[in-house]
Amino acid sequence: QVQLAESGGGLVQAGGSLRLSCAASGSILSINVMGWYRQAPGKQRELVATITSGDSTKYADSVKGRFTISRDNAKNTVYLQMNSLKPEDTAVYYCNFRTSRVYWGQGTQVTVSS
Repeated sequence: QVQLAESGGGLVQAGGSLRLSCAASGSILSINVMGWYRQAPGKQRELVATITSGDSTKYADSVKGRFTISRDNAKNTVYLQMNSLKPEDTAVYYCNFRTSRVYWGQGTQVTVSS
């Protein structure tokens, strides 16, 4: 059974940085797309960034230039480097892997204080 486990969330002051990681356990092959989504209180889950198997990336406009997504295929791991964090980045962050199926992590809280 495949499970995704996020780590790296926490509390940081505005302007600070955090690095999120998400690793897959279990047998998982040919991850086409890895991504990060977030959900703030009272809001819908939204796309933050994705990266394809060919390293093509896509970012939400709100994080462009501040966040960087990367992946390590050998480790079945995706990363999200978050710099210049703002209070509006506060949310639960979820990783997402897409093969022939879709897998979600359990979420990690990121809180940015002003």
